[in-house]
Amino acid sequence: MTTTLAGHLLVECLLAQGVTHAFGVPGESFLAVLDGFHAHADKIRFVINRQEGGAAFMAEAHGKLTGRPGVCFVTRGPGATNASIGVHTAFQDSTPMVLLVGDVASDCRDREAFQEMDFSSFFGPMAKRVERIDDARRIPEYIARAFATAMNGRPGPVVLVLPEDMLTQPVQAQPLARVEPVQSWSDPGALRTLRELLLKAQRPLVIAGGGGWTPQAAQALQRFAEAWRLPVANAFRFQDTFDNDHPLYAGDIGLGINPALAARVRTSDLLLVLGARLGEATTGGYTLIEAPRPVQKLVHVHASAEELNRVYQADLAICATMNAAARSLEVLDAPPQVAWEAWTQACQRDYRENIDPANGGVRFPGDIDMPAIMATLQQHLPADAVLTNGAGNFASWLHRFYRYSGLARGHKTQLAPTVGAMGYGVPAGVGAAIVQPGRTVFTIAGDGDFLMNGQELATAVQHGAKTIVLLLNNGMYGTIRMHQEKHYPARVRGSDLVNPDFCALAQAYGYAAERVTQTADFEAALLRALASERGTLIEIPLDPEVITTRGTLSAITQAAQRQAG
Repeated sequence: MTTTLAGHLLVECLLAQGVTHAFGVPGESFLAVLDGFHAHADKIRFVINRQEGGAAFMAEAHGKLTGRPGVCFVTRGPGATNASIGVHTAFQDSTPMVLLVGDVASDCRDREAFQEMDFSSFFGPMAKRVERIDDARRIPEYIARAFATAMNGRPGPVVLVLPEDMLTQPVQAQPLARVEPVQSWSDPGALRTLRELLLKAQRPLVIAGGGGWTPQAAQALQRFAEAWRLPVANAFRFQDTFDNDHPLYAGDIGLGINPALAARVRTSDLLLVLGARLGEATTGGYTLIEAPRPVQKLVHVHASAEELNRVYQADLAICATMNAAARSLEVLDAPPQVAWEAWTQACQRDYRENIDPANGGVRFPGDIDMPAIMATLQQHLPADAVLTNGAGNFASWLHRFYRYSGLARGHKTQLAPTVGAMGYGVPAGVGAAIVQPGRTVFTIAGDGDFLMNGQELATAVQHGAKTIVLLLNNGMYGTIRMHQEKHYPARVRGSDLVNPDFCALAQAYGYAAERVTQTADFEAALLRALASERGTLIEIPLDPEVITTRGTLSAITQAAQRQAG
């Protein structure tokens, strides 16, 4: 066993876990690790970001995309607090992630030294585990445990704190073997009970989502749904858990839900929830499914025992990982006929009608037809394209009208924050393009959303990553403006924006850019972006009236004023 620098050992431990990319912003607190990246530059790539929030979002996107923890390095104090948005996103989105924080030296600790923080108190509520490595000989143990914790049960983030002086110690230790997630299988008795509940149902509905899904699990879910003729809906921003073109697909349950699907959830007599936490967005503020005791019979399958019966008291709770649960379900003996065939067909019909622009009943002003823009994307983006977005009403166009091919076809295709964090889409797209450069990466952003992390286009250029960014510019924080008009009509403060020249800004970063003001011009712009060897930003100025997929801003204001009398 040879002696090596602790910072080098840490990098070797990451390599043993299969890490090929680490995202971060350099800091003097972990120079020994940076030197380790230099020593192993042929095996692992340190992606230099422009801000720690963007780095953490890239690591979180990596975790979503691959199913293994995305890795992020930041320095103490400001670096760690900037990165916390990505940790919080990984926590609420159930995404495996490991954040490594360079810290003050041990002899300065507990003196409020330069940029010193109590990381356990700060990250404790938003991480599965927060640990400090004081003994360099235990680096292999801590790294292996971090990866195991991040992947097992409900996936999530782990934070490891690295004292600066610990990283510079000479040490004799070897990396531990690669950790694989443990599979937790469904109890056979519970599966028999589930079958009995299904056979008694008249209006069952599957809701699938959450972390821990693989292509194999999604394919097993599809076979189970086909055998039992079950309608399947996806939880908020997990629309790729089930193929949206499948005849059993019922739509997505989240913000801006199809009213017909909302009615289906309410009138269902059996909800089979696979992997989803049943958070506020998926339950319509805990109204579609009433807490703590739903009107519908509820079967809740989740990888974490702590999540089961935490908010909702289930008629049947099954603790199982998605790979194991889906494979258990696909062998569940199905009857030759089911009582809900017409119900399933009606759920699919509701979904098809919802994505048909002709059924919207709204005439939007301006020269941009957003459903037509989405149809053009559907026509030209490859089936395995990665689509990313941040938070804002702009994302609802993608959520409603774009049909995700789904994990069942072998690829994770949707990277979107269920936590509702703005600024996610651009860095998530850049991270995806760096990690999987052979895939087309498309990002949709609003003007406010883009300006939170648009600087990561510089990261894309530096690392040779190509993304296509569609920027919808309506000169305001649109979601907030919508809520203002609902609750305080015509009393606007704090939501208007004065924006830069986005095309010039993108070009300054090294992207190609063009502005599209007519729907008919978008297809050619998209084709140019797809054919280009470098990333492209396409800006579409959007009339502020085009605020949601279902109504105009003025209609929202007028309805609120009428209600106020």
